[in-house]
Amino acid sequence: MDVLCQTTEGQLASAKSAAGGRIVVVTAGGENPNILINALASHFDDIAVLQEQPESKVLFVRRRARKLGWGTALGQLATMIASRFGKRFTRRRAAEILRSYSASVVTNPSVPVHHIVSINDAEGRARLAALQPAVVFLISCRMLRPETLAAIPCPVLNFHAGINPQYRGLMGGYWALLSNDPENFGATVHLVDEGVDTGGTLYQSRQIPSRADTMHTYPLLQTAASTAIAIQAVGDALSGMLRPLDIDAPSRQWYHPPVWTWLWNGIRRGIW
Repeated sequence: MDVLCQTTEGQLASAKSAAGGRIVVVTAGGENPNILINALASHFDDIAVLQEQPESKVLFVRRRARKLGWGTALGQLATMIASRFGKRFTRRRAAEILRSYSASVVTNPSVPVHHIVSINDAEGRARLAALQPAVVFLISCRMLRPETLAAIPCPVLNFHAGINPQYRGLMGGYWALLSNDPENFGATVHLVDEGVDTGGTLYQSRQIPSRADTMHTYPLLQTAASTAIAIQAVGDALSGMLRPLDIDAPSRQWYHPPVWTWLWNGIRRGIW
């Protein structure tokens, strides 16, 4: 079940008619970003992708260790490895999600892809500037450094698999369930500022995961069920109609659970 905030079919038709200007999607690639790229391409004519090289796990662990300590950082890395390995056992549920939301993870050959090392280096910023975007849409990519964000003269939006501001950061759906807050299992499209998912919220969608869903399928569900809010937010940006919501809720940033937290709550509470 999907609950879509402030978006109607009529609004989506309006978004489609407002397709003036280029949309540049910045992503590190993958099936979930492909869902949103395909959805945007079905409504807007001028889309290009800047695809970064994935960040190395060594850099990830070092950065996380500086913030949270080596034990937690290595435990989080173990969870990430388990998540990647576990996806092979959830293919049936993944296919069911894609069918339910008429979503596609197949790379769209009509959308040009420009490969870069990082959106934050000189080459990445130059490639973005050369594309002259009217809106930049971030999906599963590096955080923009302040100098990168400052150099972009158009609206910058981000798709976040979590409800902001309560579940900023990573694994928002998982932490909502673990926090006995299933009504805030969902996704957010928001403006980008220098913080971690702290920019103004534009649209949110909420879902009810099935008993077959786990950490391996939560992001897929959140993404496939949220194509409409991505389309609406981009349409608003192109037409100069962005209206951030005023949300009064506690703000917290979350990270991957260490593997022992994931195993303990999976066994004890059935939340995998």
